[in-house]
Formats: sequence, structure tokens, C-alpha cells
Amino acid sequence: MLIRWTVARKIPFEDPDVLLYVRIAYVSVQLIVLAVYYYVSVQVKKKNDLTVLKYVEPPTPMSGEDGKLVTTTVRDYDLQQTSTGLRGVYTGVAMMGVMHIYFKFTQPLFIQSLMGLKSLYDAKIVQIHLLGQPASGELQRPFKVASMFGAPTGPQTDAAAIAEAEKKVGKKDD
Repeated sequence: MLIRWTVARKIPFEDPDVLLYVRIAYVSVQLIVLAVYYYVSVQVKKKNDLTVLKYVEPPTPMSGEDGKLVTTTVRDYDLQQTSTGLRGVYTGVAMMGVMHIYFKFTQPLFIQSLMGLKSLYDAKIVQIHLLGQPASGELQRPFKVASMFGAPTGPQTDAAAIAEAEKKVGKKDD
């Protein structure tokens, strides 16, 4: 990240031609990212993997609640992950629009052009459906989420946690 900022500082954004090219690069990268997520969603729908996926969603931090049992299919889970990625792109474009148009920041255009491609490459759903990597190990569904405090966290998939969550759901129904 530091290297990107150092390079961004050396780019003469005051030159209108350079700024135009950086804007074109940013828009192009965002369109590529949107096209890849669209392609991934088409591939997910084409595969139509209806394998049942059960897991216990982790509770929100400091809520005091237990995790929620989720029963879905691989197809629906992958489409949800694709939708989450798309929402991230839309949010980033909106924030970048405000920062660039309203506040006149130009360096983040260059940085976000690079970050868009990096985040696309790092997206687990893209690694599975576009790059053809097997959905095992780190790419096993449900995906673990990287934590800033150390080990990745995520849904519990062990049989004991699922059985306990099913018992709690059964008690609520009674």
C-alpha cells in the first residue's frame, strides 16, 4: 500500500491529460470488475449446484446472541457472495465519486484502480469460478473472513455446532 501511495504522489495529476488517463483507467477497471462478477454469476447459475450447505453464522460482536443456523445451497451461497462483491464495487464507486467530484481528490483514483483488480483477484468466489481453483481448504464454503486481530473467523461448520443450533431453533418453534 505504501508503494502505491509513493507512486501516486509522483504522478502529475495537475496535467489534464494525465488526469483524463487516470479517470479512464479507473472507469475501465470498475467496468472490468463488474463484468467479471456478472460472468461469475452466470457461471454459478449455469452450474446450478444444489448441494445443501449448513452452517452457523457467527453472532454480531458484543450482541450477546447465539449464532444463527443457515441452511442454503451452494448455488444460493455463491450468488450471495457475488452480490456482496457487487455491493462493494458500487459502494466504492459512490465513495470515489464523492471524493473526486465533490472534494477534488485525484490520487485515490489511481489507488482504487489498482485496488479494484487486487480485490477481484482475492475474491474467493472469483478464484473458484473464474480461475478454476477447487473449493477446498481456504476456498471451502462457507468462506472464512479475514480478521484484523489474527486468525480468520467465520461460520461454524462442525456437526456439533450445527446440532446445537438446530436444537435452539427447535425450542423456539415449540
